[in-house]
Amino acid sequence: MSKKVLGRGLGAFFPEYQDEESRSDSSGNQPTRTAVPIDPAEKANIVLEIPVNHIRPNPNQPRKDFDGDRIEELAASINQHGLIQPVTVRYLGEKRFELISGERRLRACKLAGKEKIPAYIREVDDEHILTLALIENIQREDLNPLEIAMGYQRLMEEMGQTQAEVAEKVGKNRTTVTNMLRLLTLPDFIQAALRDEQITTGHARALINVKDESVQNKLLEQIIEHNLSVREVEDLARSLEKKNKSKKRRKKSSEKENPFLKEISERLKRTLSTRVEINEKKNGGEIRISYYSDDDLERILQMFEKID
Repeated sequence: MSKKVLGRGLGAFFPEYQDEESRSDSSGNQPTRTAVPIDPAEKANIVLEIPVNHIRPNPNQPRKDFDGDRIEELAASINQHGLIQPVTVRYLGEKRFELISGERRLRACKLAGKEKIPAYIREVDDEHILTLALIENIQREDLNPLEIAMGYQRLMEEMGQTQAEVAEKVGKNRTTVTNMLRLLTLPDFIQAALRDEQITTGHARALINVKDESVQNKLLEQIIEHNLSVREVEDLARSLEKKNKSKKRRKKSSEKENPFLKEISERLKRTLSTRVEINEKKNGGEIRISYYSDDDLERILQMFEKID
């Protein structure tokens, strides 16, 4: 549990602030405080008032979009009622703090002209600050689906965590994490519609199953124009997928199979122990390698990594 010690000065906990508070004391603006030795453990999990210009933004902040109107509304509320919920920071030394969560509140306090802000001080190392910032934002449901997905991706890439480890840290099941990460494979125009709340996460997931971007775009226009439900989009996506598969089968049967490519695909199939398709085009072609689970994908990637 955090210890609220707003009545005590920063100098009682951080020696760098003692001179500053002494100057303030001598001017008669504040009652004189006597600095007492503080156990290092007491410097964390406390709430203090900190100068807003001593707090730097969190470079690992998973939230990227901030509504200017909402920040103005919060600033007006802060001017009237004060800030109810402290921001969360960590101390970097030399009168510098780094924000962990609460950037909207910090921006609103600056806009309201506040010189100090109540802050919950936590002891967090570099390795865990992204995880903590992501978790605290998710717990407050402050992030849009894409920001959550990008946060998960950063945890995997920068912290070397697996999907299962990310799921455990953020309190979600692995399927949820996997589905969120799949949103990042969508084209930019669908991601923009999701970010702007023109469609829901359910709509976006349904569109993932449509491989043709032009068809995805048409479906997106229909969702927005006719307010289609997720079920309706899923049905349309399945119908389109069946039509596309039927066209591909007819195209394959009408084309003469290249015996050389057939031999190569069979060799790759034996080597990778999975389905491999080689599609010849006018200039070059493409190789499609199928995988059937995250573990299966990892197995295939490891085989490629062993190639010098």
